[in-house]
Amino acid sequence: QVQLVESGGGLVQAGGSLRLSCAASGRTVSSYAMGWFRQAPGKEREFVAAIISWSDGNTYYADSVKGRFTISINNAKNTVYLQMNSLKPEDTAVYYCAARIFPSRTPQVMSPMRGTEYNYWGQGTQVTVSS
Repeated sequence: QVQLVESGGGLVQAGGSLRLSCAASGRTVSSYAMGWFRQAPGKEREFVAAIISWSDGNTYYADSVKGRFTISINNAKNTVYLQMNSLKPEDTAVYYCAARIFPSRTPQVMSPMRGTEYNYWGQGTQVTVSS
């Protein structure tokens, strides 16, 4: 199975930057999708960014973070990153890393922006942006 551990959260002023990390277990998989989601107090969990291992490693972003956040993966380190720049107070939330794995290397049928597509979740890391 897959285990995910997030780190890198903290307190930052508006306009600042943070880089979140999601360390995954060393299990070898045929294909995968990795996503970042967030949940603010009193709000539903929402999609932030995702990356897939097929279709040339396409990336996906929520409109609210497009141009400010970047998702990337280091396969050698089994780690997914979320670089967050130009942070705003509305980015304040608990950020979760999620994973979906597949036994086949052929293109998969899934919607990376839907939380229900993922089978594994980390414990979350708090990001607080002050104004």
